[in-house]
Amino acid sequence: MKKALALVMSSALTFSLLTACGNKTEQNASESGGKVKIEFFHYKPEARGTFDKLIEKFEKENPNIDVVNANPPDAATVLKTRAAKRDMPDIVGVGADTTFAELAKAGMFEDVTKAPELNNIQPSYIQMVKDVSGLEQVYAIPYAANADAVIYNKAIFKELGLSVPKTWDEFIAAAEKIKAAGKTPFYFTFKDAWTTLPAYNALAANTQGETFFQDLNQGKTSFEKGYKEATEKFVELLKYGHKDQFGKGYADGNVAFAKGESAMYLQGIWAIPEIKKANPNIELGVFPYPVTNNPEQTKLVSGVDLLFAISKTSKHPKEAKKFIDFLLKEENAKAYMAEQNAFSAIKGLTQEDPTLEGLKESFAKGALVDFPDHYIPPSINLANLLQQLTHDQDVEKFLKTMDAEWEKVKERK
Repeated sequence: MKKALALVMSSALTFSLLTACGNKTEQNASESGGKVKIEFFHYKPEARGTFDKLIEKFEKENPNIDVVNANPPDAATVLKTRAAKRDMPDIVGVGADTTFAELAKAGMFEDVTKAPELNNIQPSYIQMVKDVSGLEQVYAIPYAANADAVIYNKAIFKELGLSVPKTWDEFIAAAEKIKAAGKTPFYFTFKDAWTTLPAYNALAANTQGETFFQDLNQGKTSFEKGYKEATEKFVELLKYGHKDQFGKGYADGNVAFAKGESAMYLQGIWAIPEIKKANPNIELGVFPYPVTNNPEQTKLVSGVDLLFAISKTSKHPKEAKKFIDFLLKEENAKAYMAEQNAFSAIKGLTQEDPTLEGLKESFAKGALVDFPDHYIPPSINLANLLQQLTHDQDVEKFLKTMDAEWEKVKERK
């Protein structure tokens, strides 16, 4: 970890120094005016407006505290750069992923294992935070969860007499029927490499086994062994796309799907607000990816999309905690859920949007599994490798490359 931080520091030293100076200037100015200024740093540009409203409400209730809503482009890189200089924001809002794990292991966050706030958080999401960090202690409060889901056009399904598929065979049969009717089953957006991830995450999570990454770290398995089924099924889905699927990006896909140009969209629930923005009248439904032929084994890929961690070096931990407690209040958490189409990590809070009805059973049963790519370090560019796979469809080459890249990561540790 020290090596990783040193590399980040050397590559972005100038940026860090400028940022640090700016933060100190702001802090001194605010404190001299009798107010405490805390920085809330997060990686969700789509939620900036939501947080602006919540911050305004918080500041009215707490006039002695100013909250800075910091959401820079490429937030993960900026955060690592600042960590290298020990110039951390007061509050960090990221996902339960490798960026969080690296910073937690480096001792950047306060230990909240015994925090009373965790009593109101669903245990499965607390466990995901522990699993991704590999630590027994808890260093963040899970707040919101998202999910991979197949989004479908209800009107097209009704027109073709299709029901929601529960098994892999039914899923492929539905795609075949849609294709035979002269319509596009799936709208792919491979111009943006990351859009390969939702489908692949769902396929891998439901076929890799529960201890895959633990076994991988111990040399007991490999991607070639554990990810073959997922990769073959991913390639099979490519047969049901459209022309120019390599020339279309995420924004194109949202609009095209909103216009009815495909029956299904292999994305996540985060795409729904954008689709509805393009066509407010569209009738949408969602269902978990049916990866195997045993519906009882189907798990919805859902991970901690947003967690809150307090920096160990924060000069205002009490005020930071006060803001987090404010965000955790039911009315404020519900406001976030409604605007962001997110599921809450807080016990007892359910998503009210009828579009998401098809996922509620999975949440109620606890049939959930984390995003596999949360356990793959950024140095392995899974999205780019999958993008290449969509071109050459060479399963063996992809799996061998993944294993080779994983070995490089192990050697650097």
